[in-house]
Amino acid sequence: MRILGITVPNEKRLEIGLTCLYGVGISSARKILKQVNIDPGKKAKDLTDAEENSIRAIVEKILIEGNLKREISANIKRLKDIKSYRGVRHMKRLPVRGQRTKTNSRTVRGNVRKTMASGKRKESKT
Repeated sequence: MRILGITVPNEKRLEIGLTCLYGVGISSARKILKQVNIDPGKKAKDLTDAEENSIRAIVEKILIEGNLKREISANIKRLKDIKSYRGVRHMKRLPVRGQRTKTNSRTVRGNVRKTMASGKRKESKT
């Protein structure tokens, strides 16, 4: 089964298989299946054409994949343009949602420290 150019896995349960679409999580997949009265445990290969079309019709109404990614990037660009606190954090590539930065987010800040495995050096056999 293909939805908006994305192949839904045939061997997985539908509620899990629909999550391969960007913007559809497990809870929204369950809502979609509940709307069309399809068992969430059913596999994609067992669907009839009518069931596939009903799922496809509902999913195409939701903002997913490319359109969702475009909207998210537009929102981030707007925050950067107005120089809001969150926009500045995005520009500096720092955590945006209030996480601490003293000990975490080292790799983002470019402060990667290597830890030693043990204090002993390997003896060379000469």
